Amino acid sequence: MTTAQRGTVGQGVVAQREAGAGTERRHGAAAWSGLARRSVLAGACAVALGPGLAGCSRVPDTIKIGVAQPLSGPLAALGQDMLNGVRLAVDELNQSGFKVDGKRVALEVVAQDDRADAATGKTVAQQLVESGVVAVIGHLNSGVSIEAAPIYAAQGIPQLAISTHPRFTELGLPGTFRLVANDNLQSRAMGSFAATQLAANAYAVLDDGTPYGKGLADGAAQQIEAEKRRVAVRQSFDDQTTDFKALAARLQQERVGVIVSTLNDFQVLALIDALAQVNYTGVSILGGDTIKTTDMLRGDRKVAAIYATSPVLEAREFVTGRQFLDRYDRAFKKAPAYGGHYSYDATYVISAAIQQAKSADPKAIAKVLHGINGYAPVTGTMKWDEKGEQRYGAVGVYGMRAGQWELRMRSDRW
Repeated sequence: MTTAQRGTVGQGVVAQREAGAGTERRHGAAAWSGLARRSVLAGACAVALGPGLAGCSRVPDTIKIGVAQPLSGPLAALGQDMLNGVRLAVDELNQSGFKVDGKRVALEVVAQDDRADAATGKTVAQQLVESGVVAVIGHLNSGVSIEAAPIYAAQGIPQLAISTHPRFTELGLPGTFRLVANDNLQSRAMGSFAATQLAANAYAVLDDGTPYGKGLADGAAQQIEAEKRRVAVRQSFDDQTTDFKALAARLQQERVGVIVSTLNDFQVLALIDALAQVNYTGVSILGGDTIKTTDMLRGDRKVAAIYATSPVLEAREFVTGRQFLDRYDRAFKKAPAYGGHYSYDATYVISAAIQQAKSADPKAIAKVLHGINGYAPVTGTMKWDEKGEQRYGAVGVYGMRAGQWELRMRSDRW
């Protein structure tokens, strides 16, 4: 989750706006926002639809798909991976001759860096609205997605997020769609696995203070206690803390055998170093998907065991995953870091919704998404309930072994 993945796909095929592009360029007083352009063009088309002029199309030549992810900072690898998935899908769709209502249309990616920050995310959301996007794939962080959602909703723009906090879909907005299982299922997975598969006399539950981390940790702690296990340490930090000397001493004093954590990978690595300094490394660590990264593999064999839960199942677990991985590698010269196959699939489902709606109107697209059983090239199918929860979401538990993450078990029930 730290090394940003970079790459370009199909140069000259897709006009892509990179992260941090800021507000849309305007040239003089005659420049229009994306929303104004759509309104004026629709009006012009309506005037043109007189006798003998019925061929005027309401479908624009270019349709913009927004991407809002952290493209700088500690989570850049995750965000860049999500952006890469959209790029790859858009490139393929454009090369295939994408059409809407019989008209050839070019898809364009408009990307923004939300910096994993809620305030920045709101600014980015407004910029994407003004640029005229018809849908947004974002954001990564739950706190950012929740803050940005009303901005998209005000214009009827569907928001497809990999964020997992339940509140995202509980806002009651018509355009919120989750790509994976939510934290309710993941917290049960964490607590159940920790209590039944990693038995210990005492447990510690740690979180990073974010809506994602704290909510997930609270649910895991409740599940552990429901299994009649003792949570001896329950502590929150901020998401940048790396000084864990005092914590390591307390874990040793309480004789904690299992640490359940929603800290980031670099934080858990710092905790492992602190445990080594007090010669207390015979512990097992179970984290959320924020530690299921390539960087976290540096902790292999430094403690008794390391596990991670994630609603983001790996591409290689799916039948067509290998083909996707090959295409991704050719395009970006490296493997995916996180959920690029989900953003790739989401782009295909959005494109299908645009075709079914025969329109670039965000509200029409959102309406189709609520009823679609969308073909997803890697994960198979994306379908949402009335709140926007993913019907096919599951949570996997992965163990670190010989320098790689291996699936241990997976369930949609836990």
